[in-house]
Amino acid sequence: MEVKVHKKGIIVIPAEVRRKLNIKEGSVMELQIEGGKIILKRKITLLDAYGVDKDVGYLALKELEKLRKEEVEKENSI
Repeated sequence: MEVKVHKKGIIVIPAEVRRKLNIKEGSVMELQIEGGKIILKRKITLLDAYGVDKDVGYLALKELEKLRKEEVEKENSI
């Protein structure tokens, strides 16, 4: 897929991609640079993860605990 870079470096993520990845206004994205590539990932927040721990396995619970800890540390540093 091609996207155009607008003023101030703004790009528009196509609606099809936003729907597929559940990206909405206010979603937090993570940008990484690897070599000559830009990698843009949707960052999962606690709000996104709310309620998903009902029937998930051990590894998913560990990841959720990690996210919760990061959010608490972030709030405490403010």
